[in-house]
Amino acid sequence: MTAAILQPSLLEGSVAVVTGGSSGLGKASARMLSQMGAHVLLVARGAERLAATAQEIKDDGAMASWLAVDASSPEGCAQVAARAAGLGTVKVLINSAGIGSAVPASRETAAAFRQVIDVNLNGTYWMCQRIASVMATGGSIVNVSSVLGLVSVGIPQAAYATSKAGLLGLTRDLAVQWATRRGIRVNAICPGYFSSPMLDELRDGTLDEIVQRVPLGRVGSAEEIANVVGFLASDLSSYITGATLVVDGGMTIR
Repeated sequence: MTAAILQPSLLEGSVAVVTGGSSGLGKASARMLSQMGAHVLLVARGAERLAATAQEIKDDGAMASWLAVDASSPEGCAQVAARAAGLGTVKVLINSAGIGSAVPASRETAAAFRQVIDVNLNGTYWMCQRIASVMATGGSIVNVSSVLGLVSVGIPQAAYATSKAGLLGLTRDLAVQWATRRGIRVNAICPGYFSSPMLDELRDGTLDEIVQRVPLGRVGSAEEIANVVGFLASDLSSYITGATLVVDGGMTIR
């Protein structure tokens, strides 16, 4: 399924920062925002994939830059903020960078648990802090959580679920703090399962079991989730802040 461009000029003249922007949902979101007129700054650790994604966006006639940096560190986030401010008026931040784990709690090490929390939760907080300091009034931040921040699907993912649930509390608090003085909206999305290389690797009928829990009877596409990201990033959602939008084909209502 292809992405539907909400309006090609909704983000004209703005800069949109997308972490995890070289693959998966981050890449789909970056392409959507670029089609809406934003100059997209792609952020991830791998320079090669970042450069390739930026070139794809440019080949489509849109604007893109990239920065290879560790977005889980305050120092790395400060570099991103400085680069974004140098590109123009920063209006959008999409926090899509993240890592996962599937380890029984009885065997998960302290170091592994901390790493997931540091990347998924702490890194998002540092990025929000730094980008908000250079963001224009009326800007929009979208934090990518997960349905696993709301429900369990029977896979042992304590660290991942904890980090994604934490993002929802962080989103609500920042929305309150930054609404009046800064006019910055902060929202979260909770994607369900969508097509990705990681999902394709599931074996032993796990994917079939997941699909059976989805009322729409299928996994989603990254573009379907990117459509929601584009909506929240733009002024079409100008009266929405502190919200959590679930994009899961109805899985969490069962």
